[in-house]
Amino acid sequence: MTETPTRVTGVSLSDAAVAKASALLKAEERDDLALRIAVQPGGCSGLRYQLMFDDRQLDGDLRDDYDGVALVVDKMSAPYLNGASIDYADTIEAQGFTIDNPNATNTCACGDSFH
Repeated sequence: MTETPTRVTGVSLSDAAVAKASALLKAEERDDLALRIAVQPGGCSGLRYQLMFDDRQLDGDLRDDYDGVALVVDKMSAPYLNGASIDYADTIEAQGFTIDNPNATNTCACGDSFH
């Protein structure tokens, strides 16, 4: 996995994640959407990730650009995500975006929830 250096958001996107997000944005035919990662209360371990395309701009958002893909992290989620990396896998064993977060002390089996 080739990663670009961590930027203002504190989160890095792999080349594969950038390529997939770019392809999805192209399919939507919208240039006003950003890839937003957030941390929300919930899940079996207390906190869960939310990854979505978003057209909102929130006060205090941190934003990075990866080859035309905007990555946005809100100010409340940023401390939980600092140093995290997002990758995309498309293999026979797994498909989808994955988040590797060094701040997660406990995770559940589903991979969506952490503490």
